[in-house]
Amino acid sequence: MKTVLVIGGGVTGLSAMYELNKWKKEYDQDIRLVLAESAEQLGGKIRTVRDGGFVIEAGADSIVARKANAMNFIQELGLEEDVVYNAAGRSYIYSDGELKLIPADSVFGIPASVESLAKSALVSAEGKVEALKDFYMKNDSFTKNDSIGDFLEHFFGKELVEKQIAPVLSGVYSGKLSDLTIASTLPQVFDYKEKYGSIIKGFEENKKVFQGGGGKKFLSFKKGLDALIDAYEEKLDETEIFKNTKAVKIERSDRKYIVDFSNGESLEADHLVLSIPHNAAAALFDHEELVAEFELLKNSSLISIYLAYDIPDSELPEDGTGFITANTDELTCNACTWTSRKWRHTSESGNLLVRLFYKSSHPAFASLKEMNEEDLLQTALADIEKSLGITSVPTASEVTKWTEKMPNYLLSHPQTVAAIENRLDQEYPGIWLAGCSYYGVGIPDCIENGAETARKIIDRI
Repeated sequence: MKTVLVIGGGVTGLSAMYELNKWKKEYDQDIRLVLAESAEQLGGKIRTVRDGGFVIEAGADSIVARKANAMNFIQELGLEEDVVYNAAGRSYIYSDGELKLIPADSVFGIPASVESLAKSALVSAEGKVEALKDFYMKNDSFTKNDSIGDFLEHFFGKELVEKQIAPVLSGVYSGKLSDLTIASTLPQVFDYKEKYGSIIKGFEENKKVFQGGGGKKFLSFKKGLDALIDAYEEKLDETEIFKNTKAVKIERSDRKYIVDFSNGESLEADHLVLSIPHNAAAALFDHEELVAEFELLKNSSLISIYLAYDIPDSELPEDGTGFITANTDELTCNACTWTSRKWRHTSESGNLLVRLFYKSSHPAFASLKEMNEEDLLQTALADIEKSLGITSVPTASEVTKWTEKMPNYLLSHPQTVAAIENRLDQEYPGIWLAGCSYYGVGIPDCIENGAETARKIIDRI
């Protein structure tokens, strides 16, 4: 009997095991399936907390609806009746001591029309004129493997990128735009420049792709995002699941692998899926060259702080769902989501729930990560008072540190992943990489990557 071991019970590992479990049952396969998770619960970066009538997503908070609707995992898991969508609303950038609206006709801060550029309150007249060079400058040198920051600055100028685009894109992709490739972030900017001669014109012609479906761009579930995790776990009826079981070492034994766990137990497997962060994967191998290749991948850190109040969320600016900080000298937080406004199901009473994000890209993060929970709460309260004018005492809070857990796709990322894959294939056949450290950060991306990894194993078997 062959054994497949998935190390890591986040959504990627669960998706991989779901496909394997389904295959085992459908074709009556004589195979042992084992899932090992180091934490006491499955889900990885999906973790829902319920406190005082509030639904708090300590990790990921939503799924891109466009991607989810193109897949079938919600239907297969029987979650159709539980789906909720985000409320439509406007986003702000906190700049020069006030909240300024991100132009409505924009995508990730990139204008999708000349009118959108002209009406922006974030960019000076000179900056707007400079951005118009996008319409007449040709791309003679950039490829998709180049920096998206350099690419956008070349065609839009520095001001539009720094004041309007970078705060949004850097928030989504957790890193400086100068360090991130076009291919791993928003490849459409390159495609549109090539096809239409203008990035702005490209987004104008294709805005329905990004702005279609009204405001329903993201989805979650009535009782929280961990409904997805619970549904996967319930379906794994032919799988052995071990929680609080951390893999600590992998050794090759003939054509199989011996995996040692922190509880002193071991398991022999024919195929291994490493759906864990790259630094955790590297620690499993006694192979200097492979470990060195893993270390070329980089993670960033994030601190998430929720504050719940006994005041109605109508206290917030009308039709808004949150803001991003443009200048780190003004506020300590990088962004703030008005969760109760954006997600009605998160506040039973309709009272205010906000979430603040503190990222390792912030100059103050070195001191923030050393703070205890009370000091972090005081920092968050100061940011809320300055940005929203709220001085009330919160009725509930949740502080979560995601230390070295957020993938940061550097310019060299695709080449590094390819090198690791090649070495594993040559020296550790049957060990597979999966997850956001390597192939994409969104939940649908992780689910598809997990399923694809399972299909590769099935083909090999």
